[in-house]
Amino acid sequence: MTKQMFRIAPGFEEIMPQEYRDLVTHGPYDRNVGVADLGTFKELLEEHPLCAGCGLALSLRLFLASLPAPADTVVVGSTGCSAIAFPQVGLHNIHGLFGNQNAIASGLKRALKLRFPDQPKDVVVVAGDGATADIGLEMVMHSWFRGENIATVMLDNEAYANTGGQESGMSPRGTVLNMAPTGKKFEKVAMPEIAREAGCAYVATTSPLHARRFEKAIRRAILVARDVGSTYVQVFCPCPTNYKFRPDETLSVIRKREKEGVFQYREYITPQAQEYLAAVEGEKQ
Repeated sequence: MTKQMFRIAPGFEEIMPQEYRDLVTHGPYDRNVGVADLGTFKELLEEHPLCAGCGLALSLRLFLASLPAPADTVVVGSTGCSAIAFPQVGLHNIHGLFGNQNAIASGLKRALKLRFPDQPKDVVVVAGDGATADIGLEMVMHSWFRGENIATVMLDNEAYANTGGQESGMSPRGTVLNMAPTGKKFEKVAMPEIAREAGCAYVATTSPLHARRFEKAIRRAILVARDVGSTYVQVFCPCPTNYKFRPDETLSVIRKREKEGVFQYREYITPQAQEYLAAVEGEKQ
């Protein structure tokens, strides 16, 4: 789990695909790059099979550019739209069964601590609202109760988007969707509040509309998870296909929801996490 794993064996440079050569020579491994540097390095996700205007795809791109140590990061995912994109990602990743991603990540993190006791290895769960707030909620919460050193990132597109746009626990109240023809009957699941009360040391809500703020939340969640405990970031990334707006309207939809007060950037940090971040972020200044 270092850049050495990506290096091309001597004599094979000319026969390797150009995409791979570019990733080795111009990728983000062992470099201090972030979202402000997009366009200057070979990204971990470029082409993907997701829908045009997909808020989740944009969020994945920003997420991958925000990793503090991509060569030492493993992402654990689950069934959903993000799982369709991860085969195109130049990063260690595991596809779990629907809902058990936090259980897999917990075991993986413990194993990596034993195998690499002196080198931080970041394990990050990236899953949709169905895997996180519905089907996988029990295993997600119990990883938080135990204080596992993993970061959980929920890509909240407010529907079961990859199976036809059915209602999920994160769909807004009153929304008409498949399996909710008369409108959803209850509010969005209060995942940030659940995460806080379940013991997460860092909790944030963000969106791809504000890239720098997005990056800050992801980096903080991963850094705090290394040494303090479980963390959670909820990313609002609306789905144009199932919510029937134009692909070029994704960011304007987020902006409208912000102005209406429906979605807002929030950050919760425990005193221990604040102390840790002050030390870590202070070292980098």
